[in-house]
Amino acid sequence: MPSTVYFASLNDGCSPEEQAEGTKKVFDAAGAQKCISPGDFVAIKVHVGEKKNTTHLDPAAARAVVEKVKACKGLPFLTETSTLYKGERDNAVKHIIHAYRHGFGFEQVGAPFIMADGLAGNSEIEVPIAGELNHSVKIAREIRVADALMIVSHPTGHMSTALGACLKNLGMGLASRMGKMRQHSSMKPRVLLEKCRICGKCIEWCPEGSISRKEGAAYIDTEKCIGCGECLAVCRFGAVEYNWGQDSEFLQKQIAEHALGVITGREEKCFFINVMVNMTKDCDCQGKNQKKLIPDVGILGAFDPVAIDRATLDLTAERNGRNLAELSYRRLSSDIQLRHAEKIGLGTMEYKLKEV
Repeated sequence: MPSTVYFASLNDGCSPEEQAEGTKKVFDAAGAQKCISPGDFVAIKVHVGEKKNTTHLDPAAARAVVEKVKACKGLPFLTETSTLYKGERDNAVKHIIHAYRHGFGFEQVGAPFIMADGLAGNSEIEVPIAGELNHSVKIAREIRVADALMIVSHPTGHMSTALGACLKNLGMGLASRMGKMRQHSSMKPRVLLEKCRICGKCIEWCPEGSISRKEGAAYIDTEKCIGCGECLAVCRFGAVEYNWGQDSEFLQKQIAEHALGVITGREEKCFFINVMVNMTKDCDCQGKNQKKLIPDVGILGAFDPVAIDRATLDLTAERNGRNLAELSYRRLSSDIQLRHAEKIGLGTMEYKLKEV
């Protein structure tokens, strides 16, 4: 049976207020209130963007979901997890302060911001799953304690997975630090000696201290490397590369299996929203001001995380000739995460679009 994906179309350059209104429309049209019982702890997963990023999810969309949850007599809180890489979001204190600076404070959104994985990213619960790569996955503790989940994602391209949308927001975004490390465990970069300028940026930003100077170039100790991709992100000379085919496939499958761990046992208590505005080539983890890659499309809502990401790709292709992932990183296939998610029972790529 195809899943229903609800769609509120928006004009390019839409205001935060219009995004909030579209978010409320898909929530109501889908009947998302059925996920929430009075007194439920409702985790609203957002991504506040890294420092200097201005195209991240607008707080107005998050506030719209908070208001809907409160109307259902639920107890909403915004939530996130700490990053592996160094930045403004690598521990709970820095992350929450940064979230407030980006407009996600209580005064702006009407709900507290609570880190799902604790102070240092290691508060977790091991969740058994029927995966292909994993028999269990490590998920941020407060996500498993919460009664219901509202996953509010901002689709972008992604240098490792081609697409960063609902599945990635679930699987990578709600895994504990150890869960993230497991997902990246095959991502072993190497340095191209002829391109390395020995600028030291990768050494400075490596969270594990796995990079050093050796024989006139940067050297990556693969035994220490956790595959977070920070060296690739900060290198301005194209001197770091991955085995994209094999590494991306493994990472995308891991993301799907960790997403399964997030929703296992609360399949009827999850609703997914994709805010398709200000979509960029790279994800909101990039600490830079990006230009949007394609015109704004609108808001999607669904109870199926696979269908909503499939619809995201299809709608962007319909408007632009090629979909968001293809326009961002054509050498990678975002279909890997969708096919694997469907295979392990997360949802279906078959859907019907219902405009609201």
